[in-house]
Amino acid sequence: MTYCFTLDLKPDPQLIAQYEDWHNPQNIKPEIVAGLRSIGIEEMQIFRWNTRMCMVVTVPEDFNWEAQMAKLAEMPGQKEWELLMDAYQQRLTDSQDKWLEMTPIFKLTDC
Repeated sequence: MTYCFTLDLKPDPQLIAQYEDWHNPQNIKPEIVAGLRSIGIEEMQIFRWNTRMCMVVTVPEDFNWEAQMAKLAEMPGQKEWELLMDAYQQRLTDSQDKWLEMTPIFKLTDC
């Protein structure tokens, strides 16, 4: 199963560079990666165009997003990571959710 989410970064080139630096494999905190893997995330990719972000997440078919994200939120380092990332991110709507799920509209393998 694949999920896709979007959000915007704050429009500051210096902050964007710092955000990308935090996501460099040599800089990302090991407990963040371990937490993602431990709840069943098989793959995660983040893409950027200007300030717009797109995160693609691959999980098993029986993955329960809400339950697993609640579990992840309680793992070591996760709350601190979210607070740190919040300094770089801005919400697209008045929603409390930073990352908004995108609706799939086309899949080549379905054709």
